[in-house]
Amino acid sequence: MMSWRNVLKILCIGLTLIISINVFLVFYTKRTLQKLIWGSLQKELNLPLSEWNKTVMKRLSHLEVDLQHLKESMKLGMSQQENMDSTVERVKYEEHPVQKASEVKASETKKHKPKEILFPDSQLFRQWGEGLSDVQQKKAENLFRKFGYNVYLSNQLPLNRTIPDTRDSRCLQKTYPTQLPSLGVILIFMNEALSIIERAFTSIINRTPSQLLKEIILVDDFSSNGELKSYLDMKIKLYNQRYPGLLKIIRHTKRKGLAQARNTGSKVATADVIVILDAHVEVNVGWAEPTLARIQEDHTVIVSPVFDNIHFDTFELEKYALAVDGFSWKLWCRYDPLPKDWIDQHDVTAPVKSPSIMGILAANRIFFRDIGSLDGGMLVYGRENVELSLRVWQCGRRIEILPYSRIAHLERHCKPYALNLHLALKRNALRVAEIWMDEYKYMVYLAWNIPLQNPGIDFGDISSRMALRKKLKCKTFDWYLKYVYPNLKPIHNIVGYGRMKNTLDENICLDQEFVLANTPIMYYCHEYSSQNVYYHLTGEFYVGPLIAEADTDDHCLTDPGKGEKPTLEPCSKAAQNRLHIYWDFKPGRAVVNRATKRCLEMKKDTSSIYVPVLQTCTTQVWTIQYTVQNWGSN
Repeated sequence: MMSWRNVLKILCIGLTLIISINVFLVFYTKRTLQKLIWGSLQKELNLPLSEWNKTVMKRLSHLEVDLQHLKESMKLGMSQQENMDSTVERVKYEEHPVQKASEVKASETKKHKPKEILFPDSQLFRQWGEGLSDVQQKKAENLFRKFGYNVYLSNQLPLNRTIPDTRDSRCLQKTYPTQLPSLGVILIFMNEALSIIERAFTSIINRTPSQLLKEIILVDDFSSNGELKSYLDMKIKLYNQRYPGLLKIIRHTKRKGLAQARNTGSKVATADVIVILDAHVEVNVGWAEPTLARIQEDHTVIVSPVFDNIHFDTFELEKYALAVDGFSWKLWCRYDPLPKDWIDQHDVTAPVKSPSIMGILAANRIFFRDIGSLDGGMLVYGRENVELSLRVWQCGRRIEILPYSRIAHLERHCKPYALNLHLALKRNALRVAEIWMDEYKYMVYLAWNIPLQNPGIDFGDISSRMALRKKLKCKTFDWYLKYVYPNLKPIHNIVGYGRMKNTLDENICLDQEFVLANTPIMYYCHEYSSQNVYYHLTGEFYVGPLIAEADTDDHCLTDPGKGEKPTLEPCSKAAQNRLHIYWDFKPGRAVVNRATKRCLEMKKDTSSIYVPVLQTCTTQVWTIQYTVQNWGSN
């Protein structure tokens, strides 16, 4: 069986011969056949001899770059094959259609046997992987665990693959000014797969008018992935031979986090408009023109495209419906319904006012700098988008979603490089609350189940951001809630919150059952939000994550009036149905329903597991983790 190295050499020689013949034919066409066809070509194309020569030389120049690209790639390929120390760096070559001899022999031996899934519990193989050999499955699973998406498949897909045009057909009728601002794209990455990054900037190059695209800036936030070093540098060099000066790369010498990496890119950009993207995206056709046109109309608006989803396993594109970007009191991003005033316009191409952005954004470069860029005090990842959104709105500007600009975003199954983002997300959320949310910041503390006094979390120095807020003469968060995001509903009468325990066994806590949200259970205490309990001075118990939205209910603890099982019901629905949702409680005392006079207590079921029950009051008492001010002290 021929070795892979020999195959590479033969392929290189073959392609070199083809290109050489092509070069020869160009010269032959020019020198020998010119007299035979010159008359008809000149007549059809109306080109003078000087223009003909320029065309031929331009073609030769492209052929020379192609040949150099091929030579470098083949040379790099053979050196990569020799370097067996880095598993990741050889992935692209090991996935080549030419199999190793051992793999071919194995496939011949087992070709009549159905392939068994070696990793039946892996999310990677739920909808993908049929027919892969054992060796291929192991390789794919290892890459999946390393990157959180299907790198094995990505390495086989074309870099310039076609994706469906997900725009509304009416968007195709839009026209844009002939003169638009220049565009700079900033791609942030940290330990992405190389094929993902290449596909991102290939899509940008192919689907952005060349006269508009000034620069693509890659920012590496201290990756340890070997193929993102010299190999990526070589790739950039080869691309820049075809597109001079287009691609730039900046590497951090230590990990700085997402916000600072994006700021790094924006500082070196020179284009009129910057677009900040993740490196795991593919832009769709017609994505750039509406973005540039809108910012040209109003240089103080920050815009976001509509996201579609690239599935982490199959890489199929799923069209997402148009929505606005919002967030919860934990500052988790979410999609919210379209505003009524936009729907009433009956214009699907009109920009949509949005309370927030997801993180991918476009802005006038100078305006973005003047309004403070991103908060460099954010650590690792998360909440920098909400901080920017509040700043933009409260400081007199606006955020819009553009229905006719669409970008496909690869959603990881997990982030292997940061398996536990909980602490960073919590810390960054408190930083946002302290800078921008004024007297409503307590809602963020409640949602994260953090004590209002002495929280023990260092959210960093915020003095420079507070000075920026004063300099920009920004409005209050109360104004933002009233005029920009009324869907968030602050709650003013919570007096006790956190995990709730019965003194019979303080290792278990009241919990919201994971699958059936209307079922309270007792479960070993943990820090997740299903065990958050919020007691109102008016008597309601919320159990589970704090929602506090205008159109969505929290779950109230309810005594149905019969049977011994308590339930959790949407609060407004429970009130309408006259269910019993009001309780008397103070820390270290019983929980008594005001209407039925029954107590919430717990007992062991037939499996000797504690379950919550409603019964005649005994001596059982409950505690709650945190109290507001001095409630319950007397």
